[in-house]
Amino acid sequence: MLATSLYNSIETESGDSIWWALLRIGIIVGFILAVVPGIIWWERRLLSWFQDRIGPNRVGPFGFLQPIADGIKLFLKEEVIPDKVDRLIYMIAPAIALFPAFVILATTPWGPNKLLTPIADVDIGILWILAISSLGVYGVVLGGWASNNKYSLLGGIRSAAQLVSYELAMGVALYCVALPSGSLRLTEMVQRQFEPLYGQEWLQSWFILTPFGLVAGVIFFICMVAETNRAPFDLPEAESELIAGFHTEYSSMKFAVFFMGEYATMLAFSAIFAVLFFGGWSPLPLNLEYLAGLAANNGMGWLASALTFLLNPWLAPFWFLGKATLFLTFFIWIRATLPRLRYDQLMALGWKYLLPIAALNFVVVAIWMMYGWPAMFGAFGLLILIYATYVATVRIPKAKKFGPSVTLIDMPANTDTTIEVTRS
Repeated sequence: MLATSLYNSIETESGDSIWWALLRIGIIVGFILAVVPGIIWWERRLLSWFQDRIGPNRVGPFGFLQPIADGIKLFLKEEVIPDKVDRLIYMIAPAIALFPAFVILATTPWGPNKLLTPIADVDIGILWILAISSLGVYGVVLGGWASNNKYSLLGGIRSAAQLVSYELAMGVALYCVALPSGSLRLTEMVQRQFEPLYGQEWLQSWFILTPFGLVAGVIFFICMVAETNRAPFDLPEAESELIAGFHTEYSSMKFAVFFMGEYATMLAFSAIFAVLFFGGWSPLPLNLEYLAGLAANNGMGWLASALTFLLNPWLAPFWFLGKATLFLTFFIWIRATLPRLRYDQLMALGWKYLLPIAALNFVVVAIWMMYGWPAMFGAFGLLILIYATYVATVRIPKAKKFGPSVTLIDMPANTDTTIEVTRS
């Protein structure tokens, strides 16, 4: 009787039971643990192609089993723990760094079947993501502080500074799409993107296709690269300066957990990016149901059948994961392309550019909701005009006035002539 009453008390209004919840948890946890080695392999293969070199190609077909071999090596490798570390914090820091990815993906909808995804469709979806994603920095900071190493401590401090700088711009960018959605719930934000775009029934209103959504999407993507400490924002590691930064003193499985946390967080943010800006599990920014009806009415039954097949709910997770994989690939592409920023450049980008632009974009969204599309485009044009005026009248003259200028001269060797460098 007690077991029966307990079981009945945890059923939800939709008939969802604890068994469905446990199944959802098992799917998410198993998927993350299984896919992270694949992400590592994909990055190593892509980087080898980008850099015109040979990547992992010995262990398994195309080197696909190389991450498994690396995992076995790390598991069996001798663990070295320096003296005078704070052992408790040193031990739990890697787990704290891995934790946010699981919790973020637990609230991310992968398809329309609510019995399978998400684990919890929380009302405060956007706020939940911001709160949980900011917890990941605790693992980095605590790991750096507990290691009793100057390089590790500097890496942890840098990560905290990055979080403060980019979390604000990220939050404002997310509010730019939460405001027109009228909800913070992620499932409702996906449904909002199935509505017609610009009054056209055949188009879907993916936020990335709107002017304010495009600006918010670019800002969010830059911020999520900084949040995951990926190049060119990998200042907390910075091998050329800090050896390995916050995880300098970690080895064996603890290092592997930090490594897994980075890639799992990349996957989580890629999934959130797909949900918020690219229609979630929608295969294309086209109303396929509407187009299938048009095809059927015009005697093109084969096209109507094909479009209907693409709308199969069981295919929805594959469309969603395809988008996430695309954004993961973009992460890797950026790493292979851009050099690491200086620390002052990183801070300036966050505070001087991303945050003001995100705040102005939020104002534009509010104007659109109050007065419609003409007012929004007018506000965008006015902001562009103001910025162009500022650059022409302030930034360019200032750069010309204080910019360094060096004149090259040809001097013979072994000369005693003094060279004086002046600023002009």
